[in-house]
Amino acid sequence: MSVSRDYGSSGAPPVGFADFSPTELYTLSENIAASIQGINQAWRQLDKTKAQVGSRRDTKQLRQKAHDIQLGINESVAATTRDLRRLTVVVRRGDKKQKLQVERLTQTFTDALTKYSAVQKQLSEKMQMHMPDLSMTDFSNEGADEDDDTARLVAQKQAQARMLQFESGLLEEREAYIRQIEADVLDVNQIMRDLGVLIHTQGATIDTIEGNIEAAGDRVEAGTDELIKASRYQAKFRRKMLILVAIAVIVGIILTIIIVTSLKR
Repeated sequence: MSVSRDYGSSGAPPVGFADFSPTELYTLSENIAASIQGINQAWRQLDKTKAQVGSRRDTKQLRQKAHDIQLGINESVAATTRDLRRLTVVVRRGDKKQKLQVERLTQTFTDALTKYSAVQKQLSEKMQMHMPDLSMTDFSNEGADEDDDTARLVAQKQAQARMLQFESGLLEEREAYIRQIEADVLDVNQIMRDLGVLIHTQGATIDTIEGNIEAAGDRVEAGTDELIKASRYQAKFRRKMLILVAIAVIVGIILTIIIVTSLKR
């Protein structure tokens, strides 16, 4: 009986909005980077295993090792998807550089996951094409030394029954083996959809930051222009005032001269 494994991210609990934490940002980023490195190593190992399947080097130990690798990486992929979702929340209050870092991590993880998934499927198909050899028991000669025809017939029927039972068990064993191979293959469809949403959200956020920066720059530039205009206006105003004061002084001097001249007469 096969056991279903849920390596997707749709069942993970949602994460709420969080204050920016540089420590958590660093920790999550390091964990994700380590996971990406592990995924890249895994798909390369599986690619080498795929080349050996169906050859003289194809053994049960080889296939078991491939199975163990896939189980470990599948769990790592699920954990990394949750970390990326959390990291996207944490970095919302970070700066543009930190948001770009998260976007690059998400894209790198997506690329590694795509390669891993492709090698997994190719390995699964090749393993099913080249089933492991199982020892066969020869039932055909049982009872061959019996002289009595009846005893020989009974022995042949018993041998046929045991053969059918053996073939039935062999068929069940192969079906279980195929189910295990298929269960190892990670269904990345939902994960890819989630990552697509994350990348889109991160891109929109970065675009918004760039828009805000450009808008702030425009406002600064407009403010600078206004200051320049105000400075020019104040300079003109001061010149006008100086001219008016000079005119008033000249008029005052002229009036003073006229008054003094009149008094002397």
